Amino acid sequence: MKQILWFRRDLRISDSAILHFSKDEVLPIFIFDKNILNLLSKDDKRVTFIYKSVLNLKKQLKEIGLDLAIFYSTPKEVFSKLKNEGFENILCSVDFDDYAKKRDEEIANIIPMQTFTDSFITHPNDCLKADGTPYKVFTPYYKNLGFIWDSYKLIEFDRNVNLKLISYDYEKVPALEEMGFIKQDLIDFLQKNADELIKEFALKIDTYKIDRDFFDKNATSTLAVHLRFGLISPREVFNKIKQLKARTENKEFFIRELFWREFYNYILYHFPRSEFENLNGINVNWNEDETVFQKWCEGKTGVPIIDAAMRHFNQTGTMHNRLRMIVSSYLTKNLLVDWKKGEEYFASKLLDYEASSNIGSWQWAASTGADSVPYFRIFNPYLQSAKFDKEAVFIKSVLKELKDVEPKKIHSENGVQSNIFLDYPSQIVSIEFSRKRAIDEFKRANNEKN
Repeated sequence: MKQILWFRRDLRISDSAILHFSKDEVLPIFIFDKNILNLLSKDDKRVTFIYKSVLNLKKQLKEIGLDLAIFYSTPKEVFSKLKNEGFENILCSVDFDDYAKKRDEEIANIIPMQTFTDSFITHPNDCLKADGTPYKVFTPYYKNLGFIWDSYKLIEFDRNVNLKLISYDYEKVPALEEMGFIKQDLIDFLQKNADELIKEFALKIDTYKIDRDFFDKNATSTLAVHLRFGLISPREVFNKIKQLKARTENKEFFIRELFWREFYNYILYHFPRSEFENLNGINVNWNEDETVFQKWCEGKTGVPIIDAAMRHFNQTGTMHNRLRMIVSSYLTKNLLVDWKKGEEYFASKLLDYEASSNIGSWQWAASTGADSVPYFRIFNPYLQSAKFDKEAVFIKSVLKELKDVEPKKIHSENGVQSNIFLDYPSQIVSIEFSRKRAIDEFKRANNEKN
């Protein structure tokens, strides 16, 4: 049997379902999908990272006697060609977002596909309520999976060492420039592999629960991008964290967060319309003023912590998790802008962009999704910056124009604007006014639904 091993979100040779279940003759491939790439800007940092990761995967496969054929095309064109060349079967990891599902349905009509849950620990159908319906709240969902997260070690896939590489043109590798992209400089942690990042995280996991919320501290694992593109499997992350010499409660805290990723994928699978609609079904009269949305995108809102977070995001493609909560709360509540606009903007730049997690997090912040914050809970950006960036270290590192301003003014509404000599934007909306406006609108929308 001539099998195609289609690497997608599993750019690794360790704990690989397709390398475990494949047999006989195999053709490992990766497709730089024109349908996706054509939507991206030429300076998209993710393409540089994926390109580097694909070349590394090719190197790893060569070391075990295999190789990787790399295409720059559409999946339909690639598999139509391979079908004519006599290939009978495709092995790949399952993907759950809207484009992926439509793509895979199309490809399965060309060549039969076998899919495996390899980008997540669980399949969404593995955890249902007693009546067979899906959970919408994280805690009972998580408790139901206790037999998994309470384990010391999850089973990882070993590799079939008897595979034979099909003769093919493995030499042709499209250049970044050929695909219309410019090579980008990558942030420091993306220069490291997942094992290196876990070793570094091992030194700070016992303070992670407290330090993770502070913007100026390097307290997180920075594993999200590697997980997103499958340079390490979630099972491997789980096992490596469990085996760290650290306090049990601190390891369990991190593991719980790993399952939030599972939960958001679970929600998108069972409620696919949540990619485009409010999951809770409320009808919010969103603010359609494009000007305020653009100022949020550019980091020109007049609120230092919002502006610092967005400008840093625009420069690096990364954002601290608490900052994500603050800027999304500000956009959807204080500015009353539709969460889908924020989600789409994050999707265009976020290095670790994953549809399910991004959609789920935005709906959480907007009080429209699963296990979302109550609509009347609105982050005050000034209180948040005072608490988690007390000396304004992060803010000043981005907003150079505020380097000589005392932190107290930075953390006070309109405090920066009181200095007439500073070239800094005026605040586009009052925090108290916008908070009351949001509460009134969400109360109306919820009452109307009920």
